[in-house]
Amino acid sequence: MSNPWLKKNPFMSAWLSAANSVAGTARGQMTAQARRSATTVASSAASEWVKLWTGNSVPASVPGRRRQKRR
Repeated sequence: MSNPWLKKNPFMSAWLSAANSVAGTARGQMTAQARRSATTVASSAASEWVKLWTGNSVPASVPGRRRQKRR
């Protein structure tokens, strides 16, 4: 007599496949966000080091005048 607990279950297989797909998508989203955050932190740290070593000698850009609308 075969053990009924060892038989293949198509519903369980489909459920696990869907769960694995969702987990893979979530992992991809988290990895992408972590990479974006790391890039942002690295670029801001580099710009802070440049400001530190250059004495912040580069003046900030002055915004231009806005033209008034003609009526």
